[in-house]
Amino acid sequence: MLDFRPDEEQKMLTDTIARFARERLRKVYRDAEEEGEIPAALVQAGWEIGLLPTAIPEAYGGFGEYSSVTGALAIEEMAWGDLAVTLAVMAPNLVAVPVMLCGTEAQREEYLPRFCNEAPPKLTAALIEPLVQFSPYRLKTTAVREGAEYVLEGVKTFVPLADEAEAILIYANEGGHTQAFLVPAGTPGLTVGKRDKLMGVKALTTNLLTLSDCRIPAENKLGGEAGIDFSLLLNHSRVALGAAAVGVARAGFEYARDYAKQRVQFGEPIAHRQSIAFMLADMATEIDEARLLVWEVAWMLDQGQDATKEATIMKQQIDRMVVLVADRAVQVLGGYGYIREYPVELWLRNARGFASFDGLAII
Repeated sequence: MLDFRPDEEQKMLTDTIARFARERLRKVYRDAEEEGEIPAALVQAGWEIGLLPTAIPEAYGGFGEYSSVTGALAIEEMAWGDLAVTLAVMAPNLVAVPVMLCGTEAQREEYLPRFCNEAPPKLTAALIEPLVQFSPYRLKTTAVREGAEYVLEGVKTFVPLADEAEAILIYANEGGHTQAFLVPAGTPGLTVGKRDKLMGVKALTTNLLTLSDCRIPAENKLGGEAGIDFSLLLNHSRVALGAAAVGVARAGFEYARDYAKQRVQFGEPIAHRQSIAFMLADMATEIDEARLLVWEVAWMLDQGQDATKEATIMKQQIDRMVVLVADRAVQVLGGYGYIREYPVELWLRNARGFASFDGLAII
């Protein structure tokens, strides 16, 4: 029988992150959105909570307690505070988790200790491509072996914090299979382009990347000759995004619920009206169902089970749920919901991005 009740350590972690989200993120997220920049001190504070170092094995300087369920609990709480900051704080995971799960011993020894320092390392990953029918399993970016080198060609978008990254994990198509390659910043042929102008998560810097005759040593292929289990990594990414979507949806629901209790029309709170009450009840149900789907996939991953089918189903449900709940939060506020003074319009814009966010977070 599955039991998803948090243990004592998980409860302490989620309480800490919930307090961080409430006392720090909620005080600056709107200014960060308007200015298009996340305060560096905020990212540092989020990093110091230590979620990633606790997942790194002790042999590489961490605490060796990796758990997808714990990660899902944590990212939901942080995303409740703000999605853009959450993605910035979690950006190092985009390299750490793939290296930990699929890297060679030499790659683990080189990279994993970087994630146990006091400041977050400047590392990120590039999966998404600017295509109408983008599929992570059918990438247009290619990797071709030429002797002791790989030659990378292609275009990536939505690459978080690429403008300051010291190295980027590039996903590319090698012979019909998605593989990953560690590319140091400054490698000839790797060009970090302009900042993406996004509909949501505007505080997060993401960039366009161009790879043109970009040559790297063959040993930079993640996992060596064997390569990676891409489905496993994608499942871990979808757990992270699913948990973040639950956090965003929960933020919208709670704000709409509290507003409906306080907003008085015709002598009574609008929450007393059946149409509003039923809408709020449906929102709460959708969120709880989605959370259980996320937890199920996370638990399966922790048990070493193949969760590809469950992760795919979960992603489809999450992408639908988060937009539905965020849109209904706007509806509950009526005309106020469309005004930028209220946060529900921001959560709706952020929610719409989850259908396009594959590979933007991982736990």
